[in-house]
Amino acid sequence: MSARALRAVLIANRGEIAVRIIRACRELQIRSVAVYSDADEGALHTRLADEAHRLGPAPARDSYLNIERLLDAAKASGADSVHPGYGLLSENAEFAAAVMAAGMTFIGPSPQVIAQMGDKVAARNAARRSDVALLPGSSGVVAESEAKAIAAEVGYPVVVKACFGGGGRGMRVVTGPGELLAALREARRESSAAFGRPDVYLEHYVARGRHVEVQVLADEHGNVRHLGDRDCSVQRRHQKLIEEAPAPGLSPSLRRQLIDAAVRLATDTQYCGAGTVEFLVDPAAESFYFLEMNTRLQVEHGVTELVTGIDIVQWQLRIAGGERIDFEQRDVQIRGSAIQARIAAEDPWENFRPAPGTVTRFVPPLGPWLRADFGIEAGDCISGNYDSMFGKLQAWGLDRESARRRLIVALDSLSVAGVPTTAAYLRQVLQQPDFIAVRHDTGSVERSWQPDPASRPSSPEALIDATAAVSSSSAHERRVQLNTTQGPIEIAIFSRLQRREMASTSREPHVVAKMLVGEPIAPIDGAVVQICVAVGDTVDKGAVLVIIEAMKMEMPIVAPRAGTIEAVMIEVGDTAKRGSLLVKLSAAA
Repeated sequence: MSARALRAVLIANRGEIAVRIIRACRELQIRSVAVYSDADEGALHTRLADEAHRLGPAPARDSYLNIERLLDAAKASGADSVHPGYGLLSENAEFAAAVMAAGMTFIGPSPQVIAQMGDKVAARNAARRSDVALLPGSSGVVAESEAKAIAAEVGYPVVVKACFGGGGRGMRVVTGPGELLAALREARRESSAAFGRPDVYLEHYVARGRHVEVQVLADEHGNVRHLGDRDCSVQRRHQKLIEEAPAPGLSPSLRRQLIDAAVRLATDTQYCGAGTVEFLVDPAAESFYFLEMNTRLQVEHGVTELVTGIDIVQWQLRIAGGERIDFEQRDVQIRGSAIQARIAAEDPWENFRPAPGTVTRFVPPLGPWLRADFGIEAGDCISGNYDSMFGKLQAWGLDRESARRRLIVALDSLSVAGVPTTAAYLRQVLQQPDFIAVRHDTGSVERSWQPDPASRPSSPEALIDATAAVSSSSAHERRVQLNTTQGPIEIAIFSRLQRREMASTSREPHVVAKMLVGEPIAPIDGAVVQICVAVGDTVDKGAVLVIIEAMKMEMPIVAPRAGTIEAVMIEVGDTAKRGSLLVKLSAAA
């Protein structure tokens, strides 16, 4: 290990990625320090870390996004370094600079590289200098006054993109001039809320492209290695659902060109750490275009680890400690195929409605060549304040087909009660003929792969009720006698009362919602980000009335019937409670 090898790492994140980093720290005998908001008190990552420090209230801006509080926690714990995970502040150059100014090591690239690649326009310019192909797009931030002229030059369809951040936030596809200004305003609003910056730019939109990315590792000594490619084309609203390594269906020549472009860009920018260069690919035309470079660990890093045997998180820690990468490019061998399914607390059969709540049962699948990365255990709560994804299932196989079948079995075996999940839907996607034949693209989910009503699983409430019904109607406990080598012992099992309480707690919000069926109510606790109507307005059925945001998703609340707005019950910035009436609409005629 290096002379400046890390001794204590503060993990400026939460959930499954914090758990993943803690486990890597343990293997390297590095002390791990967790942080948590009030909503995450007692969460799994805080239980697994060597110590945990409170940041503040549940909203991310008051806790996980509060740089001052994170640095205070790091200093109080004696941490000598900070790992940002992904999301939150992971691509925030100001945070990286503040960590370094406080005398600690930031586990990632330099603030200068983060700033360059975090600004999508600056990243495009860097790609151009490295001779990486680009889609036609604006040369800078787009203002409303010039948007139509730039879009006409770029060529419709265009995509409005946030200049900062990622994860599909602040993106809108526009097919013609009539949609452009509304899309700009929506993207600016969402980008401002998510990343604190309203800046957007325009890029030509390729409707049936595939999303392929290349994983790189680089150290401070000038060594750059790639760990192969991944396909992330199964997306909804620009957010990835299923990822796999290596990317299927690429010719050897196209794969080589993609990898060469990624390594060239990482080298030219003097990159250091783990990073991912993302491309839009047209395999039929043997062409590809630079999308962006993520200066952090990716959610899908596990599939690359499975096919290469290289622990990317450990290498982040080792590189940050000053080590040289100790393997040559020829040593990196891609073996077999790995596929990942992201598991989120969402109901695909209700337009992927986020559904926070308490996980009353959680049993991950067991079996050879499976990996389960989760941030919860049974009894833990999935908070509505953060991302709905709470874990990932990955399967490895000698080839893509065996990995696909193994992941289907794993999804079947995953047992979660208390909240709905995306598992059953993702199992359905894995069986789509176009997915199997690699004919899919980034638009397949929204264009063709709608949830099959016949595949809808039982509701989490029904599962809780069924569990509660196991106990007899009169007993609160059950006694079992066991014969042991030390003689007979009697065990009392207390279960029914606790289960009844969980069932009651879980059902209470639904009672409110049922009372207001047919009215514009909040389907989930969420922040009101836009009110689209005013008192006295006449609206058609299906018109958007209010937009609320929860678990990093915007949800339009539409008029259930035509009518007149009689009252608006909320204001922008309010937190709407699940089941609460948002807008009073005149009764049906």
